[in-house]
Amino acid sequence: MTQPALPYDPLGIAVDLIRCPSVTPADAGALAVLERYLAPLGFTCERMRFSAEGTPDIDNLYARLGSGQPHFCFAGHTDVVPVGEASAWTVDPFAADVKAGRLYGRGAADMKSAIAAFVAAAQRVAVDGFQGSISLLITGDEEGPGINGTKKMLERLAARGETIDHCLVGEPTCVERLGDTIKVGRRGSINGWLTVTGTQGHVAYPQLADNPVPTLLEMLRRLDAHLLDEGTDHFQPSNLEVTTVDVGNTATNVIPGSARATVNIRFNDLHTGASLDKWMRCVLDTVTAEMGGSYTFKTSVSGEAFITEPGAFSALIAEAAKEVTGITPELSTTGGTSDARFIRAHAPVVEFGLTNQTMHKADENAGVDDIARLADIYETVLRGYFAGRAGA
Repeated sequence: MTQPALPYDPLGIAVDLIRCPSVTPADAGALAVLERYLAPLGFTCERMRFSAEGTPDIDNLYARLGSGQPHFCFAGHTDVVPVGEASAWTVDPFAADVKAGRLYGRGAADMKSAIAAFVAAAQRVAVDGFQGSISLLITGDEEGPGINGTKKMLERLAARGETIDHCLVGEPTCVERLGDTIKVGRRGSINGWLTVTGTQGHVAYPQLADNPVPTLLEMLRRLDAHLLDEGTDHFQPSNLEVTTVDVGNTATNVIPGSARATVNIRFNDLHTGASLDKWMRCVLDTVTAEMGGSYTFKTSVSGEAFITEPGAFSALIAEAAKEVTGITPELSTTGGTSDARFIRAHAPVVEFGLTNQTMHKADENAGVDDIARLADIYETVLRGYFAGRAGA
């Protein structure tokens, strides 16, 4: 295959990636595209394939240039969410059309363009030479279960003694304009599935039944009414949301035998998944003691809250963004979870990428100029990093 021409064009790389319909768990050739650009620069490209019972096998890519320290890692994902309602798109989601200065396609914002920008930036730095290592940790499982991707890749690196000094994740962090937001942490997330069991019966004879619905509603009222906290210096207040309530009763004259609900809590660093599980069960036990009945409750923590304390590394990225865009970024912890939740146990991690206004939407797109400027920002970050301006 013909070697890509130098210097690398981030738009061209993004187009190549978007034309791979890599909806989780499919790779669809996306990792091969990256290998085609990275291998000629001297990157050692290693496929990491992981599997687990009940989950799809996932192909991942770890590519590293250099073997010394400091080790700068860029983390991201080539998998994308499904197209959704195809008729809502005005373009082919995987054609990577450029119209009116914007690149359209699934993954344009989240986050194939950011990966392309980093590859272009790495090429510029590699040509000039540097002391240390640059790597890319690219998964195909970020939009999926998150089981056979970044977490297992990091575990494999750790098992063989390979360490990362700092990591930049290319998620779309900016809100209105490129450069306005850097993520230095994320809130945690815990889901809870609650089932209250009673006794089914005829509505005309309530004394012969035990209606679980009032008990469930009181449980949800108390959970929802509780003020978890008022936020911290770096985090907004934690919030509990009731996401489903379901009885499944199609009859108007039957008291149901069970009622179910699901809740989600997005929480800051004042809490842990375990502490919130304990609190919710205490509330449920109290209501059950007062009103009777029984319940089952299962929780799952998709990520704990974390923060990379603002310092030299976040300042390096903020300064690079301001130098290119003229905007001073806000340091934020808002938004959902990302694979940074796995990386934070291995290295200081900060997230910075394009605007997130169209991610996961029909006609997802990114500005062509923004993609070019993001490559400039990443290049500035890399040069500053290897000059020692991040404590590297």
